[in-house]
Amino acid sequence: MDPADPTAPATVSPPETKNALYARCASFPSETIFSQDDLLELDIIPNKNLDLLLQCTKKLTQEGLFKLLSHENRAVWRVVKKEDAQKYRTLSADEALVYSLIESAGREGVWSRILRSKSGLHMTVMTRCLKTLEGKSYIKQIKTVKFPNRKTYMLAGLQPSEDVTGGPFYTDGVLDDEFVHQMAKWTERFIVGRSWYQRSPSDPHHQPRTTKLSSIHHKPVAKQQLESKRNAALETPSRHGGSRAQQKELLPFPPGYTGYPTIAEITKAINTSGLSPVVMKEVEMKQLLDILIWDGRVEENSFTGGYKAVRLAALAVLHGSKRAEDDGAGSAADAAINGWSALTEAPCGRCPVLAFCEEGGPVNARTCEYFAEWLEV
Repeated sequence: MDPADPTAPATVSPPETKNALYARCASFPSETIFSQDDLLELDIIPNKNLDLLLQCTKKLTQEGLFKLLSHENRAVWRVVKKEDAQKYRTLSADEALVYSLIESAGREGVWSRILRSKSGLHMTVMTRCLKTLEGKSYIKQIKTVKFPNRKTYMLAGLQPSEDVTGGPFYTDGVLDDEFVHQMAKWTERFIVGRSWYQRSPSDPHHQPRTTKLSSIHHKPVAKQQLESKRNAALETPSRHGGSRAQQKELLPFPPGYTGYPTIAEITKAINTSGLSPVVMKEVEMKQLLDILIWDGRVEENSFTGGYKAVRLAALAVLHGSKRAEDDGAGSAADAAINGWSALTEAPCGRCPVLAFCEEGGPVNARTCEYFAEWLEV
C-alpha cells in the first residue's frame, strides 16, 4: 500500500497504541479482567494484530500498569492504577512480592503465616519487608474478631470488611458491651410499645378490682380479715415501684392485629433515632433480635414476620424493674429467680388470701372472683 495514498490508514506507533490501550482499559471498573479477545474487541489494536498486542501487554506489565493473572486456565490482565504502579517501582523484588500478596487479599487481609507460605521468603526477610511497607504507609496491621492474636495485614487505603471487624457491635476488635446493651434496651422498648395495650388506673374504662368479697359467703369476722389482707396487699409496694393498684395493665391486642413491628421497621426506627453512630443493617439487627429471643424477652411470629414482646419482659420494661433498668435484657430464668414465673401470672400465684383457700372454706376456687377477673382479661 502506498504511504502517500490519502485513503491508507494512519500507522500508529507501539507507544501510542500502548497508551491508548491502557487508557481504554482504565475506564472500566477496577476489578475488570481482560482476556486477549477482550483487548482485541476494544478496537485499539490496528487490524487486531496479535504481535502488536503482545508488545503492548508485555510493556504495560513491565511498567506495572497491567497485572498478569490466570483465569479459567488462560492468561488475563487487570489494570493497575498509575499511583499503585509507582509504588512497585520504589520496592525491591521481595517487597513487591509481599505487597502483591497483601493487595490480592483485599479487604479480608492476609495472615503473616500465609504470606510467608505463599512467598517462600525466610522469616527474617519477611519481617524486614513488612516493616518497610508499614514504614512507607503502604500496608497496615489489623486485628480480626475471629483471630485477634494473629498478625493480619492489608493495604493501608482499604477498610476491613465486616467479617474482619465484627460489624458495628465491635470497636477495635473488642465487643462493645455498653453499645449492645443500649441497642437491646431501646429495641425491646420499641417492640413493647407495639406489642401490648397499656391501660392505666386513670383510664375511664379501667375497672379496678373491688376490695369487697361480695361473692364469697362466710362469717363476718373472716370476711373482714380477708378484706383487710387484700387491701393491704394492694397497697404494698411491688417490685416494680408503686402500689399494685397504681400500676398500669398490659392488655393483648385483638386477634388479627398486624402492628407487631417487622425487622425492616425496627431497623428503620433505630436508624432514625440517632442512637447508633453508624447505619444499622437488617442482618445486624437480626443478630440483636436473636439475643432478645434467646433471653426469652421477645418472640417472632413466623407467619407475619413481626416481633412481639413477652408479657413478663414487657411488664419489667414498663414498670422499670431493676433488671430492665440495670441490665437491659434478661432471661426467663432470671425473671423466675426474682419472683417472676408462669405461676405468678395465675391468680393463685399472687393471691393475698391463699392461706384461707380450701374446698368448702370462706375462699375456694368455685367462688374466686380473682379467677373471674383474670379470665375476662
